Amino acid sequence: PSDGKILSFGQVKNCEVEQVKGITYSLQSFLGPHANHDNCQNDPTSCCESFQKQLVTKDSNELFHCVIYLAPGDYHCFHSPTDWKVSHRRHFPGALMSVNPGVARWIKELFCHNERVVLSGYWKHGFFSLTAVGAQNVGSIRIYCDQKLQTNSPRYSKGSFNDFSFVTSKDHEGIPMRKGEHLGEFNLGSTIVLIFEAPKDFNFYLKPGQKIRFGEALGSL
Repeated sequence: PSDGKILSFGQVKNCEVEQVKGITYSLQSFLGPHANHDNCQNDPTSCCESFQKQLVTKDSNELFHCVIYLAPGDYHCFHSPTDWKVSHRRHFPGALMSVNPGVARWIKELFCHNERVVLSGYWKHGFFSLTAVGAQNVGSIRIYCDQKLQTNSPRYSKGSFNDFSFVTSKDHEGIPMRKGEHLGEFNLGSTIVLIFEAPKDFNFYLKPGQKIRFGEALGSL
């Protein structure tokens, strides 16, 4: 989807996503709750497992993740990584801490604290999401198909988020995006997080720390 450096990738296990090697964050905290999901304060473990299962549409599939760090000098536009339909946007106003890999090793759930825009929908194998995470002094995130999105607000309530649906009478399943199509941009470098459903034998072509360029394949079946 972009130029950058691979920080982590693999299966989502126990509702935790790897930020950098050995440091994880909660999938539920990162994406936010389902519209019909209970708070589950009495049994957070069961709640988390239920949250992950609700994202997966087929028993033969798993959830996977891939985290790409865009340094300030990298090409800072990002593109659709596959053919999919974007049905929903969730904007989390938040902090703007550095997402440099060195910082990410020390601050647990860094990506859950920072401002981010979660685009979610479906591709041919099920659930698909792309999240643009703001960085230090780089809260400005632009999504080309979303003129109503306003990021980098100085005032926000911790943990708050704003939802917007792309489903209309014209686009019953959301906005169709083609592989490689321009999706958005940062003012400077930041981070892209992909969380998606795929068959269990999905195979990444990546190595941690690997440099990638827009247009290169991340994996295949």
